[in-house]
Amino acid sequence: MDFRLSQEQEHVLQVVRRFTAEEVAPGAAEADRVGSFRRDIFQRMAQVGLTALLAPEEYGGAGLDGLTFALVVEELARADCVVAGTLAVHMLPLLALLYAGTPEQKAISIPKLASGEWLGAFALSEPHCGSDAAALQTRARRDGEHYLLDGRKAFITHGGEADLYLLFARTAGESGPQGISAFLIEAPAPGLSYGRLEEKMGWRASPTRGLFLDSCLVPASNLLGEEGKGFRIAMHALDAGRINAGALSVGLAQAALDAAVAYAAERTSFGVPIARHQAVQVMLADMASQIDAARWLVRYAAWLRDAGRPFTRIASEAKVFATDMAMRVTTDAVQIFGGYGYIADYPVERYMREAKMGQIVEGTNQIQRLIIAQELVRELGR
Repeated sequence: MDFRLSQEQEHVLQVVRRFTAEEVAPGAAEADRVGSFRRDIFQRMAQVGLTALLAPEEYGGAGLDGLTFALVVEELARADCVVAGTLAVHMLPLLALLYAGTPEQKAISIPKLASGEWLGAFALSEPHCGSDAAALQTRARRDGEHYLLDGRKAFITHGGEADLYLLFARTAGESGPQGISAFLIEAPAPGLSYGRLEEKMGWRASPTRGLFLDSCLVPASNLLGEEGKGFRIAMHALDAGRINAGALSVGLAQAALDAAVAYAAERTSFGVPIARHQAVQVMLADMASQIDAARWLVRYAAWLRDAGRPFTRIASEAKVFATDMAMRVTTDAVQIFGGYGYIADYPVERYMREAKMGQIVEGTNQIQRLIIAQELVRELGR
């Protein structure tokens, strides 16, 4: 096992660190305060090549691996986890296209996603079904050379902002995953409208809206994969997405630890910096240990995926462990700051609010534990 990063990975991270220091970190707190989506930062990510990392070279991308992308997500999240999340969500339609797209679909859509001309979104959840995604009720019926989609989606990141939605609807059956199909919807589209901008505990600078589909007209050529195979496409994308959710949480937790260490070295009580008090030292040591453990589990999951080996269970483990860890670490960072940690003058209260999202998105951590258990039973049955 070689834990060293390649020269190419080190170079990419140098670019990302410079980019985050100069352009991402300075506006993160203000964007959270006013709830403003930084589309300009997304465009700048595209200009420095971050939106093209996973796209094959034939489509204008860099053709890099998933581990490198996870490293980038972690580094971005140290500066602003919302920006990291923007990039991670944007990649979900691209991953689905690579997995199930026709040559024509890939040639049209991947270059636009890779260049940042399009912002991508992933539309699976509905008001009555989040964790039970196979129970979705949005319907799609074939009408000549088009599909007509009717239904509602909820909690869609980039809702109202995205240019391409990977959206899932039922083409057959009343329940279960077998009748679900995947569609590429280019916005604006006839019959597609948006709900209000959700006011959230954290991730305030990330736009979240519901989608309303009223006989939404989608060309039949925008069916991704075969009818009834959409749930498999969704799970394939989410498996990779869980790795990136873990990487994001590692970066967020590292930011909280960095802030806590710096504060503990400066803040004095009983005549010495609080970093010299054993109670605080134990907290810092536990925080660092948990971050390192999560970091290597996330990277192992990414390595498995890149190697073409089974990775579903490890991706879920990485997501659960890293996001639970980030919640603990950011909470401890607030505790180390004391009263100052509870006010917006310092970033740790934002980190704590942002960490909670990780335990919910990409399949709640309760669902991830069910997936882990099911995979264990399946593996033992082989």
